[in-house]
Amino acid sequence: MSKPEPWQKAEVPGPMKALVISKPEAVVAMIKSAKRPLFIVGPESAEREIAGEKEIDQLIQIAKAGKIPIVATSRAVIDFTRRNYDPALWMPAVDIANRLRDPKWMGVKGEGQHDLALFAGMQYYVEWLLLSGLKHFGDVRTVSFGRFYQPHANWSFPNLDEKEWEQNLRAVRNGFGRVK
Repeated sequence: MSKPEPWQKAEVPGPMKALVISKPEAVVAMIKSAKRPLFIVGPESAEREIAGEKEIDQLIQIAKAGKIPIVATSRAVIDFTRRNYDPALWMPAVDIANRLRDPKWMGVKGEGQHDLALFAGMQYYVEWLLLSGLKHFGDVRTVSFGRFYQPHANWSFPNLDEKEWEQNLRAVRNGFGRVK
């Protein structure tokens, strides 16, 4: 397998780059082993469709199955409430990234810092900048659920076509068993 390249060509990520997620089951294992994972979901998740289903619906299923609180960014909170799903928190993406960097922040439930942050449904360049800040100034492991390789995450899927991306998301969702 060749080295993945960032989808955003004009930016240079530096010498430390994300490990490629070649098996979605690895993401399930990371989530299960995390003490306090957190899902940060942007508004594009309600616009993207995967095999006739909105990305946001798959992310909600993953969050429910993995018992992962969701932070809705931007206008994504509207899409969650339309689905009768209450995210743990709503705040701008930059604010949640800043809180994840803050060693004194006690997390969305006040139980302690989050040790794993999962990112999905954001514009590529916004996620790039958030992950860059966390990579250089934070102490939280990060996973990008996006379709394109994010070099600033700790783990990222490689650049995928829509069918491969759909299969990976479905494998993560199915890795938790039946969603109730």
